[in-house]
Amino acid sequence: MKIIALAPMAGVTDLSFRLLCKEQNAGLIYTEMVSAKGLYYGDQNTKDLMKIKKEERPVSLQIFGSDPDIMAKMVEEKLNYKDDFDRLDINMGCPTPKIVKNGDGSALMKNPKLVGQIVSKVVKVSNKPVTVKIRKGWDDEHINAVEIAKVIEESGASLVAIHGRTREEYYSGSADWDIIKKVKEAIKIPLLGNGDVFSPQDAKKMIDYTGCDGVMIGRGAQGNPFIFNRVDKLLNEGVLLPEPTNGEKIDMCIKHLKLLIEHKGESVAVKEIRKHIGWYIKGMHNSSSIRGKLNELDSKEKIIYTLNNYINEIE
Repeated sequence: MKIIALAPMAGVTDLSFRLLCKEQNAGLIYTEMVSAKGLYYGDQNTKDLMKIKKEERPVSLQIFGSDPDIMAKMVEEKLNYKDDFDRLDINMGCPTPKIVKNGDGSALMKNPKLVGQIVSKVVKVSNKPVTVKIRKGWDDEHINAVEIAKVIEESGASLVAIHGRTREEYYSGSADWDIIKKVKEAIKIPLLGNGDVFSPQDAKKMIDYTGCDGVMIGRGAQGNPFIFNRVDKLLNEGVLLPEPTNGEKIDMCIKHLKLLIEHKGESVAVKEIRKHIGWYIKGMHNSSSIRGKLNELDSKEKIIYTLNNYINEIE
């Protein structure tokens, strides 16, 4: 059985979205990344990010940081006492400037020695298996994913996930599946491939080409939790399910809104659902116009009424 994982995405993979993806057969769920320093200082937002329900397990709790001692200390003193997650993942792939400027995320790709120190110290104290997410490299002149993956393996991690782009590329261009293949050939621990998996066919092609042990789906799941069940059916049963209908997408969007309200309250939910609505209705008739209208609405009833009216008009 190949691993079909929901990638960690800041501001996207909160509890509500993760539950939807789990219902659609996502095999391994990653949380939004949690700051080791946020844990150290007892930040409330950091605590909120770590809310996990048993229905979504197995869950990989992702942390980020660049100080090996603080990270190990937080794992030992705070995370080892949490019994609601199954793996501990270290983020070494996030490309955003506010993360990178502090030496965290994909900035760690520039320092293999520090990578080894972080992984080995965290592995030593963690009571959960430790995994790591990386990128192809920092930029085209520093493509070192194979070296970094070997360091991670030697330091005791149990799995690596790799996004086939450099930090400099962010999410532009095409993901390099050749680097995923090279990393797979260089290490013995399981490898998840990440980058440009937008359909079940993409997932199968990546696995067939690279030999990786599973796929990690990020942007392909935005507005599309259905992708996990479709990938699962193709990989494990050889069945290609049809794409969801517009009506099914709208129904999922409304369900998503209700979950957000349940977990965060209506005021926050109606704001946070806006970006998701854009993803759910992308490609539908007159979607840009209706998205603008929906972005101005401030209640659950108005949003649901408008979405139901919209689907009735276009179908």
